[in-house]
Amino acid sequence: MSALAPASLAADGQAQVTNWPGYIGWTVGLVIVIALVYWLMRQGWNWRRTLQSDLPALPEVPADPGPVTRTAAGRYHGTTTAGNWLDRVVAHDLGTRSLADLTLTERGLLARRPGTADLWIPVEALAGARQDSGIAGKVVPSGLLVVGWRLGSTGLESGFRLDRPDQHAAWIAAILELSTRTQQTEGTAS
Repeated sequence: MSALAPASLAADGQAQVTNWPGYIGWTVGLVIVIALVYWLMRQGWNWRRTLQSDLPALPEVPADPGPVTRTAAGRYHGTTTAGNWLDRVVAHDLGTRSLADLTLTERGLLARRPGTADLWIPVEALAGARQDSGIAGKVVPSGLLVVGWRLGSTGLESGFRLDRPDQHAAWIAAILELSTRTQQTEGTAS
């Protein structure tokens, strides 16, 4: 009788381990939940884009952006409304993260973004720059270069992380100097 006991335990254990209909049911259920969450996130992104559809079109990149002041490579992390670092702007592909080649010229800031539209911020639209630790969905303890600018009547802030973060301070100084000089020139012309 003792020889039969281990065989029946193995059979019982085997039946519990190979409950394929249960495993398949749980797997299908999990896939459905993941698909539903993804669909809801996509709907939220599209709803945000609809709410921001009143933003004017981005300025066109000029054929000649002007004399180059500085260049750097890095990443574009997104744009938010000014003063609200969690309110991501997704209209006009401003919510799409990408690599970026930044070029500061006498006429503005150009961010060449492979895979999406380039971002041109004319010098008249620049509203300043600073180093901050985060912007909508990206927090970096060593900091991001945050550029303030205006699109129509809306204040925006775009976050960049240069490949060499030690250059952030020099970029901030250059952008502030350029925007201050432009504001003084416009004030004198008025």
